[in-house]
Amino acid sequence: MTLDAIFEATIQVLVADGPYRLTTTRVAKRAGVSVGTMYQYFPHKHSLFYAVNERYLDVLAEKLESFCQAHRGASIEQMVAGLVKTYWSAKAERPEVTRALYRSVAELDNEVLIEAFGRRADAATAAMFGSATDADFADLPTVILTLLSSIFGTVRNVFERDLEAAQVATLLRQLRLMCIAYLNAVKMPSLKGDAE
Repeated sequence: MTLDAIFEATIQVLVADGPYRLTTTRVAKRAGVSVGTMYQYFPHKHSLFYAVNERYLDVLAEKLESFCQAHRGASIEQMVAGLVKTYWSAKAERPEVTRALYRSVAELDNEVLIEAFGRRADAATAAMFGSATDADFADLPTVILTLLSSIFGTVRNVFERDLEAAQVATLLRQLRLMCIAYLNAVKMPSLKGDAE
């Protein structure tokens, strides 16, 4: 429970004060733990940022993996719609936290975290799209990299620009259309279509 309290306190301080004003002392006070206890877990601010981002990305990866596992064998349109919705919903669950964590990564060398998250997201999404009932792809790894880059980048842009709800809804609809059009453009011709 102590770690959970520290993580939640870190998020609260990040949201309230921003990454530059966050200190381990402030987090310890907000979490209701001693500074000594805090240092047992996190010797400095950067280790705390790293752990909070690691936990956030782990939860996000689990949500993507769960969605992808449950939607194997669906159509590419169903997969795209659900993938965009799942990723957006996970990020928008606590938008103030997402914004604060995007700001905090400037303080952090998180390349290892991003690579680990990317591998998990790529693997889950590739397994799902590899099972699509209405498409096959000659270069699935490149397709997945392009698709996820488009989705992740667009969602980040929404948070960085702090778009209004109507703009977000429109943008997410357009993102789904763009992704489906892309997948239809790069899928291999079907054998049925070739025979006709």
